[in-house]
Amino acid sequence: MEIIEIKDEGLVEKTKAISLEASKIEKYLNEKDYVITLEIEGEEYSSPEFAEKIRKVLIKNSNITFVIGGSYGLADSIKNKANMHLSFSKMTFPHQLFRVILLEQIYRAYKINNNESYHK
Repeated sequence: MEIIEIKDEGLVEKTKAISLEASKIEKYLNEKDYVITLEIEGEEYSSPEFAEKIRKVLIKNSNITFVIGGSYGLADSIKNKANMHLSFSKMTFPHQLFRVILLEQIYRAYKINNNESYHK
């Protein structure tokens, strides 16, 4: 697992910030990767459903890239490259907290898929 953090553009105008962040994110997206964007508009899953999605993706793909947007969200250009649009909630979370939530759900998915007891 590798975590790559792109610096949030902060106090610049929203459209400009999204565009600048998109150009930075695009450098790390590989055509061979299965890209999952985290966005409010994405589909919501239970932990077992998410685990099943991950299991199926890994049958055909060796690498999954999760993309968490900055303060203003993700550019359409990034969303359009995604194989899956995922939402954990309609709420907005601080970036650092959401990273922990995502990592925990990935860990939980692997435990579920390995029939290990962590999930309960």
